[in-house]
This record gives sequence, C-alpha cells and structure tokens, in this order.
Amino acid sequence: MDQGKQISSVAKVPTGITGFDAIANGGLPALRTTLVAGTAGSAKTLFACQFLAEGILQFGETGVFVTFEESPTDIRRNTLGFNWDIETWEAEGKWVFVDASIQHGDQEIAAIGHYDLGALLARIEHAINRVDAKRVSLDSLGAIFSRFHDSNLIRSELLRIAVTLKRRQVTTVMTAERNREYGDIARYGVEEFVSDNVVILRNVLEEEKRRRTIEVLKFRGAYHQKGEYPLTILPGQGVTVIPLSAIELRQRSSEVRISSGVEQIDDMCGGGFFRDSIILVSGATGTGKTLIVTHFLSGGAAADERCMVFAFEESREQLFRNASGWGIDFAEMERDGRLMVVCNYPEVMGLEDHLVSMRAAINTFRPNRVAIDSLSALERISTVRGFREFVISLTSFIKHQEIAGLFTSTTPTLLGGTSVTEAHISTITDSIILLRYAEIDGEMRRGMTVLKMRGSSHDKNIREFTIDQHGMHIGEPFRNVSGILAGNPTMSAGEEPGSKPARILE
Repeated sequence: MDQGKQISSVAKVPTGITGFDAIANGGLPALRTTLVAGTAGSAKTLFACQFLAEGILQFGETGVFVTFEESPTDIRRNTLGFNWDIETWEAEGKWVFVDASIQHGDQEIAAIGHYDLGALLARIEHAINRVDAKRVSLDSLGAIFSRFHDSNLIRSELLRIAVTLKRRQVTTVMTAERNREYGDIARYGVEEFVSDNVVILRNVLEEEKRRRTIEVLKFRGAYHQKGEYPLTILPGQGVTVIPLSAIELRQRSSEVRISSGVEQIDDMCGGGFFRDSIILVSGATGTGKTLIVTHFLSGGAAADERCMVFAFEESREQLFRNASGWGIDFAEMERDGRLMVVCNYPEVMGLEDHLVSMRAAINTFRPNRVAIDSLSALERISTVRGFREFVISLTSFIKHQEIAGLFTSTTPTLLGGTSVTEAHISTITDSIILLRYAEIDGEMRRGMTVLKMRGSSHDKNIREFTIDQHGMHIGEPFRNVSGILAGNPTMSAGEEPGSKPARILE
C-alpha cells in the first residue's frame, strides 16, 4: 500500500463501496471521469448509485445522477432494498436526478439528428450548482449511442461533457455496456477514450455457475491493484468487493497451545494445537471428522472459550443429537454463551455471500475457536478459481483474528485420495490430520496420522482409533501394514495385525 502512495501523486476520492477502495488503493482519482463497463447483470447501475449513496452517507458529499435509460422513479424503487432513501435525500438537497431517459417522441427526434447534448450539459451543470455536487454518475452511455448514428459526433460530445465535469471540480462515474465478458472494453469502442479511468465489471457463467468480478483496468497517473477480484451484491449493503490483495502475511504466531479435546490427539501433535493455527482434518465419509469437530468445540468450552461452528452438511438438530450420543452437551454450551451454531445448505447463497456472512458472524460473536464442517460441501457451488479465493480469504481472516480454526474435508473415495479442498488449502494450513479406512483381514478399521504440524514435532505413526459412545479413542500404531494412506493396505512379514485388538492409549 505504501508503494502505491509513493507512486501516485493523484488525489483519490474514497467511493465508500466495501472492498473497492482497497483494490483501488484509496478510491477513484479525484476530479476525473471513470468508465464502469460491464455486461447485463454485472451491477453497473448499482455501482453508479452506490458511488453517490456512500458519498452522502459516509462523506457528506452531494451528488447528481444522470439517467439515460431507467426513469428516476424506477431507480428510487429499485434501490430501497439497500436502505438508500433517495427520495428523502432529494428533499434535503443531497441528491438530484437529471432525467435524460427516452420519453415519447425522443426516438424520432434522435433519428433526424436533433437530440441536443448541449442542452443536456446545461441541465447537468445547473444540477451541480443547485446542490454544490461533488460526485456525478451518468448511466448509461449506450443509450446515447442508440439515438445517434455518427460515433465521431458522440465521441466529441462525450469528451465535451467529461471536460466540463472536470472543470466543475466533480468526480464522475460513467457506465457503459459490453457485448461479452472478455474482449472489447465497451460496446461501441469509443467510450473508453473519453474517460481517464476504466473499471470493468463481469458476470461470468462458468461450469453452470455465475460469478461476478471487478477489475481496475486503468487509472491514469494513479496506482491500483491488478487483476480480477470477486464481488457480491448484498441486501442492505449493495456491492461488496472481496479484496484478496489486502491479505498480508503479518499475523502474529502464538506459542500457546490449546487442546483438541482429545488427550491422545494432543500428544500426537506435540502438546496440542497452537492458539492461532488452522487445522485441516481430511478423511472419507464416516471416518470421524465431525466427531473431531465436536471434541474440538467441547475442549474449547471446557477451557471457557467461545466456540463457533459453521455446518454445511448436517442440521443443528443432528449436530446436537450426535454430540449428545458422545456425551457432549451442545445445548448447555449454547445456553452458557460458549457455543454458536450456524447451519446452512451451501446452495442457499453464492460462495462470496457465504464468505461475507461468515466474516460478519465471526465479528459479531468473537469466538476463540471456529470449526467449518465441511469445506468440501462448498465446492459444488463454486468454480475452482472461486473456491481457491474463498479459502485464501477465509483462512487469512481467521488467522488475523488470532482464532484457532478447524476445517474438515471429505476425500473422494472411501480409502483416501486427494480432494479439491485439500489441494487448495493444504499449503496454507498449519496442521493436517488424515483419517483413513484400512481393510485388514476382511475388516474395515480406522487409522489416523498427523501429516503436518508447522512449528512443532509430532507423531509420525499411523495409529488405529475406535469410536464408541464416549467418543474417539486412539490406539497403537499399525504394524506390518503399508499403503494405508495410498488406499492400498498391504501386509508385510511379521505379526498379523488382526491377531490382537489395538491397545487404547491411556
């Protein structure tokens, strides 16, 4: 960030749009024109409205909205869901509409070339003077092109508007349509040449899933972050950008150990998990991942810590029933304020919406421990790239809060294999615990190993474990058996592994 400030000598105007100012290194270049281009449904009009709304709400700056398509009545109605009372702002002299939308007879006038942009410019200047506006939004340039056939004339007229607005000391957003997500910046090929800056919004369909992104393509004379960043639209908030560029490896590393809730797992991990670590528990269905989550939460409550679990595969009632079957009372933990349970099917919202919602819930409850069961369930609602960005952002957020996080991941086969989740998160986790089935002597048995424990020594053995009504019990290491982690257990010479039961560690 400091580098950006040193490079750029152009003043910035904070937009107030959540996350955008982070990737724009402070906001839009002041007193200049920014083109916001995108396909249908990419949130262009919403961005233009929010630029004015946040100016009023956060910075006390008045604005003018010039509409070429939707009527002011439609815009007022469509933005009520974001808690923007435009009608009240108009009455208070904070927001002014300049209605340049097509009225009856306008199309015929435009066809013969008498549509007067000079008159429109005079109306815009009058509106700016009326409320002493600092921000102006024009939505959308495509409607002007539909009324004229001479693109050179339009370019010169738009440049005239841009120069006039700059002279009036206002910061301007102009929206324009694109024909496709990747390719020409705008539909008519000249819109970008009348603006100082270009921001591109995308609404990409990939693998039958929609994903919105935003990219700052250029800021003339000003620094900005490069590349696409995910965004979402939330009721009551509007456009929310998720700025992965804001993630920095500056979190502190604690030496304090916490219990997993199972004494034998603590021993395998060299004395327990670190206070601010991220732990991945990977295994096939039924191997005991949710049980480890349950012990993790119970161990936190026993230490008088606040615990939180996001469940994407089981309901609250199922979690409470299963915990009760293992002798753990989630209901009591919840009544004491030591546990918060959030259950949702992944499909109820987009992945970016889940991320924003989870971060808000964590900020509200302020837990010491967070469990997510399971990350794999979220794979099915996202693209590979979107899921990777989600994991990076969530993991960074939890670590910066100095919270212990435990995530579960389901392997694609009963005997192991690497999941998509594991591939994306394994390098950014501090600890990895693998749970595996092993078929030995015609019997399915469970094994556990600590694959990774960053900053600490740990047990390298694959230990057998059992599950009963009291929870999980860790036994002796498997002997004379190889290939368990690969999903292909093979007997070697020596004592038969089935000749005596596994001894439980005391």
